[in-house]
Amino acid sequence: MSLSSSGSARTGGPRRRRVRTGRRGVPLPLLVPGLVALAFLLLPLIALLLRAPWGSLPDQLTSAEVWQALRLSLVTATAATAVSLVLGVSLAWLLARTDFPGRGLVRALVTLPLVLPPVVGGVALLLALGRNGVIGKWLDAWFGITLPFTTTGVVIAEAFVAMPFLVISVEGTLRAADPRFEEAATTLGASRFTAFRRVTLPLIAPGIAAGSVLAWARALGEFGATITFAGNFPGRTQTMPLAVYLALQNDPEAAISLSLVLLAVSIAVLAALRDRWLTGS
Repeated sequence: MSLSSSGSARTGGPRRRRVRTGRRGVPLPLLVPGLVALAFLLLPLIALLLRAPWGSLPDQLTSAEVWQALRLSLVTATAATAVSLVLGVSLAWLLARTDFPGRGLVRALVTLPLVLPPVVGGVALLLALGRNGVIGKWLDAWFGITLPFTTTGVVIAEAFVAMPFLVISVEGTLRAADPRFEEAATTLGASRFTAFRRVTLPLIAPGIAAGSVLAWARALGEFGATITFAGNFPGRTQTMPLAVYLALQNDPEAAISLSLVLLAVSIAVLAALRDRWLTGS
């Protein structure tokens, strides 16, 4: 037996040659557009940092108007995420675990707010929940509830645009999870809801967390549907994006300072999701 064959015998088979994939030259037709795209995405952010009024930034961020808008944004974004969790997780389970006629159409309609212009979403909310809307007129007549131009209206507008992010994330995690664990729990006497609560929820917790972070960030940055459905009233419906828009007309330095806050929040969201995106878990 030769030396090579004996080595193969010791390793249990023919030795595979490791192919080195060293860096090679990048084709110029790919390099130039790639660098242009990178500059296109980064230069506006760099300009924001360069033009930021760093000297007056503490005074800008400690003003009463800024804290009022920031507090309202945090409260409404958190409330919208809570609404998305309560309703969206159940919807994601129905889409992933049940078969019913028109499921593909329902899935498409659920994702529609992702591509629908936010202003159109605000108009749709007005037509549905406004004082003269399809449902809103009955809420006003029977219970005296008026949703537009209120803080509750801000939460509804943000939940409308943010919930699809959570539904898509949770549905994808549910499809990747093995349903046999749920089936085993039901064969041992657990009800479907108990199996979902005790078995499925722990399995899909990373997907719920990722979807919640994305929904919260989307709700925090919502502008079009909010200003159309809830208006722009300081202390009641004026969130951070609306405050940026208003400050840009009167005080550009304040608008830049508010934009830096939202940029910092976006970076924090990216940092929170970095491990999930890199590992693909």
